Amino acid sequence: MKKSREVITPKLAVDAIVKYKNKIILIERKNPPYGWAIPGGFVDVGETVEEAVKREMKEEINVKLYDLKQFHTYSDPKRDKRWHTVTLVFTATCKTAPFAGDDAKNFGLFTKEEILKLGKEQKLCFDHKQVLLDYFRANWP
Repeated sequence: MKKSREVITPKLAVDAIVKYKNKIILIERKNPPYGWAIPGGFVDVGETVEEAVKREMKEEINVKLYDLKQFHTYSDPKRDKRWHTVTLVFTATCKTAPFAGDDAKNFGLFTKEEILKLGKEQKLCFDHKQVLLDYFRANWP
């Protein structure tokens, strides 16, 4: 009997930089690692990345997305201390006020300046500060 080999691959996630009234929505994480983050989560088996990002935004910040676009892929094995995670980051807007759900303890609406000032007490999780800096360079007036 031949043994099957388990294939180990990175986990696939999606995140979305969502603008509401010209501010960016961040969530305060309810689970470790704690801190502020771009809302997102893992892609389920049988789901497209576009379906996953829409589902995650409904679960985490209770919004419907408009103008959804892929922004960038982040794959540094060190970006998530828990395990190797690859994320596809999207950009979008929403028309209704968000509220925290699912893994979000809270949410906040941040200007570019407020995000750039986030420090140790209000840290950004994972590599999300770099993701947002890349976004500002590419998209912010």
